[in-house]
Amino acid sequence: MERWVRTVESAVGWLSRIANGIAALACLLTLALVCYAVAMRYFVGRPLTWGDEVAGYLVVVTVMLGVAEAQRRGENIGVDVVDERSRFGLVRLVGALSALAVGVCAWLFLWEGLQMVAFSRMIGIMSNVLPGLPMWTVQIAVPLGGVLLLLVAAVQLACWLAGLWPRGLDTAKPGDPGHPLRGHE
Repeated sequence: MERWVRTVESAVGWLSRIANGIAALACLLTLALVCYAVAMRYFVGRPLTWGDEVAGYLVVVTVMLGVAEAQRRGENIGVDVVDERSRFGLVRLVGALSALAVGVCAWLFLWEGLQMVAFSRMIGIMSNVLPGLPMWTVQIAVPLGGVLLLLVAAVQLACWLAGLWPRGLDTAKPGDPGHPLRGHE
């Protein structure tokens, strides 16, 4: 069981890191676009008509493709005092419940994102300022991010249920030197 969980965890981690790289690129493009838009507005006197809309699209891509890696690494909002003051069994329970809650939210991103994309395609919603750009091509980032987040949450839940510490959450596990739970198992 452990081998299977770790194999799937590695594959999902690989996908998550690729998506995170794309998110980082989108973030850099957003920065470059905003700097360009500011320069065009204040130094050249010719504001971009499309800059704000494209920057918004890039922010959506950044968030939706980066959220899975943030979850995988444990870089999301959490209650550290529970982890620091609890025995491994309680940490495992809280971790499993947390992964389950994240999975439910990811499922909502996936389901509602697919509904949004289908609706936009059905009625042919196009970008306001970029002629010929169907909105669904930007909106697809929402269900894609939901799928990635759902995969990460499912793998983390599988790890917790199998009695394994999910990789990426923390390099130190209870019992390791320097971990707050050392000696409290």
